[in-house]
Amino acid sequence: MGSREFLCKPDENISFNCTVNGHNLDEFPGISLIQGKNCPQDRMKPLDPTDQAILLALQRDGRQTMAELADQVSLSQSPCWRRVRQLEESGVIEGYQARLSRTKLGYGVTGFIHLQMENHTAEIAAAFEREVVALPQVVACHNLSGHYDYLIEAIATDLEAFSTLVRNKIRCLPGVKEIATSFSLKEVKAAGALLP
Repeated sequence: MGSREFLCKPDENISFNCTVNGHNLDEFPGISLIQGKNCPQDRMKPLDPTDQAILLALQRDGRQTMAELADQVSLSQSPCWRRVRQLEESGVIEGYQARLSRTKLGYGVTGFIHLQMENHTAEIAAAFEREVVALPQVVACHNLSGHYDYLIEAIATDLEAFSTLVRNKIRCLPGVKEIATSFSLKEVKAAGALLP
């Protein structure tokens, strides 16, 4: 198992009894509790139907005007703007960005690289993650449970470029022990809208 951290805020009234597959957290040396912002206590209250409608509408079209958005969710502009601002400030809305066509930009290959790590020290994991983030061909990287420790989604112009990426960059990342690669034959569903 790789090094894992559970982010929780200390609270005098809360005691932690964390288990993984029925085992106490203390039995896993690579797992620790640290203070952070992603704790259950920091989550927003459940969203009401209007906030949900705002989020769905913004995911469909993040460039629409506040007047268009307000009309879609049956609010006037000022209350709609206040709700959007609250959703932004609370971190539910993390940002706005354009979706680009990989194929029209010349990226004809999407590959998935499963990595198993040699060891699971915090230093190796931090160095690995720092270097992965710096690779422009890597569009996503996930720390996994199970046999493999990481899954990288990467793009390249062609198979030769992808092979060069794996041989010259991915294989040389800190701590990498084993690599298994597969390619996307067809994208069935791209990153879709989150249901609030």
